[in-house]
Amino acid sequence: MKIVAVTACTVGVAHTFMAAESLEKAAKERGHQIKVETQGAGGIENRITPEEIAEADCCIFAVDTSVADRERFEKLPTMEVKTKDAIKRSKDIMQKLEKVLGK
Repeated sequence: MKIVAVTACTVGVAHTFMAAESLEKAAKERGHQIKVETQGAGGIENRITPEEIAEADCCIFAVDTSVADRERFEKLPTMEVKTKDAIKRSKDIMQKLEKVLGK
């Protein structure tokens, strides 16, 4: 499965990047490809391209605040969770996506 994800916390520092790392690890452990865009205090890093969105099966929003340019992902099935859940329960999130998408 190809996944794109956006992480963003209210302060835009620790939880943004911890959530990204946790999602990347869980996806790779389950054999999925993932690209995570972080929207933190330093702006948008690792921006997801239109081509990557077109190839993706789904999008995860691990956020505690609004997402910049969210409309880019409107054609994808999405799942939204809090950053703390992405940090603590990333494996559960991957399993749920697999069930919902049948992948």
